[in-house]
Amino acid sequence: MASVKARTQTHIEVDTRSALQGKNAKRILRLVLITCALSFSTQSRAEEGGTGHYETGQAGSFIDALPGSPGIGYIDDFIYYHGSGGASQAFPVSGRIASNFKTTAFMNPSWYLWETPLKILRGNYSLALNTSYELLSTEATLTTGGSSVHKRDTANGDNDLLFVPAWIGWTQGDFKYDVRLGVYAPTGEYDKNNLANIGKNYWTFEPEVSLSYRSSKIGLEASAFAGCDFNTKNYATDYQTGDEFHLDVTIAEHVPVGHTGFIGVGATAWYYQQITGDSGAGATLGSFEGNASGVGPVISCVIHPEKEVQLVAEAKWQPDLQVENRLRGDIVWLKAGVLILF
Repeated sequence: MASVKARTQTHIEVDTRSALQGKNAKRILRLVLITCALSFSTQSRAEEGGTGHYETGQAGSFIDALPGSPGIGYIDDFIYYHGSGGASQAFPVSGRIASNFKTTAFMNPSWYLWETPLKILRGNYSLALNTSYELLSTEATLTTGGSSVHKRDTANGDNDLLFVPAWIGWTQGDFKYDVRLGVYAPTGEYDKNNLANIGKNYWTFEPEVSLSYRSSKIGLEASAFAGCDFNTKNYATDYQTGDEFHLDVTIAEHVPVGHTGFIGVGATAWYYQQITGDSGAGATLGSFEGNASGVGPVISCVIHPEKEVQLVAEAKWQPDLQVENRLRGDIVWLKAGVLILF
């Protein structure tokens, strides 16, 4: 959600912190770049259907951090995704083996945030809810018992619900950091006989941590969001998707636009890796090891960042650059929202 300062910092406060924050900013930037470099060279694993609950770049920049002051927020996302796998790439889909797999999705997630006045460990306690509507088109060559057939399928409806019952954030000058727990509930429609399914038919528990720095003096942003997804079994297919690790990192520069706000331009890098292999009777391809990583541009803007009502927007393109045993594709994110501080 929008991570914009709720109240104006005085020039005196900025000057007394600038030297320390300058050093810290350099350290954070160095750490973020090293983490990205290491991520691109690490081996990993994949999951049932070639995709999971987590979407790369789901939380990647300062807009996705807590505001740092009690208030409510709403963010409306538009996501376009297209991914595919070649004839030589097999995927486990609804208890069958799929090749020539292609999928196109249009998603409209909506985020609802409440940052409460309640303090836990001196951090602000928050709650969030994500609902999403999806249009999905999928085609693949399905192989069962030695025979193959090419099938096309479509689906639309409400996606699996994401609830964040625990979200605690801290603000120290230009630094924001938080811990959170997301829970994906299998509320989306699922039928193991369908090629296209809106829901995943399993629960996911997602603890995450984040660190976001945006300099009030020079406009530099360095943000990192990391989390693990712990999945339950899909009992319809007897498939246990392995647990996953993901990392999103953004480096951007923000410049003021008159007295109304600022615009940021930069890049977001992401990395995905399973930390355990797939299992169960339905995992006929074994642990199904693979990896995914990439980098793409991001543009953001904030209007009235020092007022009680603030407007935020973000656009980013995320092409997969390295993929193994996952669908290779592109994601286009568009975000727009409003934050009301109490």
